[in-house]
Amino acid sequence: MKLIVGLGNPGREYVATRHNVGFMVVDRLATRHSLSGAKTKFHAGVLEGMIGNERVMLMQPTTFMNRSGLAVGEAARFHKLEPSELMIVVDDIALPLGAIRLRAGGSAGGHNGLSDVQRAPGTRDYPRMRVGVGAPVINGHRINQADYVLAKFRDEEQGELDRVIEKCCDALETWLSRGIDIAMTNHNVRPEADEEKTNDADNPRNPE
Repeated sequence: MKLIVGLGNPGREYVATRHNVGFMVVDRLATRHSLSGAKTKFHAGVLEGMIGNERVMLMQPTTFMNRSGLAVGEAARFHKLEPSELMIVVDDIALPLGAIRLRAGGSAGGHNGLSDVQRAPGTRDYPRMRVGVGAPVINGHRINQADYVLAKFRDEEQGELDRVIEKCCDALETWLSRGIDIAMTNHNVRPEADEEKTNDADNPRNPE
């Protein structure tokens, strides 16, 4: 079994916010593969089913972002999963909207959700997908980071948001069928090819 976890915050007020893009990706993947019958367990909403030839659990923790590791840890221990069998999907303000970055491991980079998840496998070496939501700058003015990630996407961003969620689902399907290395090669996308590369450890991330 593989476990795909979209990180976000529970509650109606957080639906469709930047910080919940992980939830959006998991929802779209479930719809794409006609997975239904969600249950609440492991402090999360979960769906189980087949994607291709792989048995998969899709998870949305019902804890807040900074306690996401509780759900991941319980599910991983119950199913005796190796760290390589996890995939965590999170928002990233250091990447522009439309960008995807898959990694086989690495630092949490200041992301509260990843920091907590990291305690579950006890290692940094688990796959993750960072989904760009853009920097907290509007009309040339930097805004409060917490306000930015807890706000909904603007109307003019909806088309690109829909496209990147589809790309994320394509990448997750590749990871399931062909592994993380091929998924990284085929799906790591930066809309602006000449944009300066960012270092996970050097960038402040999102609040809980």
